[in-house]
Amino acid sequence: MTKIRVLSYNLHGLKDDRRALAAAVREAAPDIAILQEAPRRFRWRQKSAALARELELVVAGGGLPALGNLILVNLRVRVVTGWNLRYPLTPGRHMRGAAFVRCRVGRSTFVAGGSHLSTDPTERPMQAELLKREMDDVAEPLVFAGDLNENSGGGAWRMIADGLTDAAGPDERPTFPATAARERLDVIFADPRIAVLQYDVLDTPQTRAASDHFPVIADLEITE
Repeated sequence: MTKIRVLSYNLHGLKDDRRALAAAVREAAPDIAILQEAPRRFRWRQKSAALARELELVVAGGGLPALGNLILVNLRVRVVTGWNLRYPLTPGRHMRGAAFVRCRVGRSTFVAGGSHLSTDPTERPMQAELLKREMDDVAEPLVFAGDLNENSGGGAWRMIADGLTDAAGPDERPTFPATAARERLDVIFADPRIAVLQYDVLDTPQTRAASDHFPVIADLEITE
């Protein structure tokens, strides 16, 4: 059995206090950081690498090919391969996608994936359907994290969560907006072959300054 710590964080396009962001993530010490609104445009590779250095992690996958979904890992995690998914563009909306990396820690192989769904309730279900198909094709234990842009009662949320464990369990603490949180948009879901040991919403002075979302973190144990 292998224990891993996974963090999910919407970075708000790195528009806020970057030092606070770096300090918060370093203190959380995740093995895997699944990020939304990371660099996705001009010089995105250099910007993603610089961000990873600040967070004391390395780039595993995502970036521009995943439309700003970025996955970082520490040196404990060996990245075997990675791939990306792009959702169809709706005219007048942002193009969005998802990132996946196949990882190995010790003897355990698993897949980490992340996405940031649309704010448009008419566009979001289609994205969720495409994402769920991709997730269902993964043979290994899967950890998914992201910003779903809706709460747990929504159809896109229910579609993605089907058959997975919500790491939050009964903890319904909101994650957005950080100034006066009232919505739980940010999630970590785990394959049934992965046990959830602990979950937290990181509400600190640093995370209040670092983004408009709170990060969420889960300690997981891969039982297969």
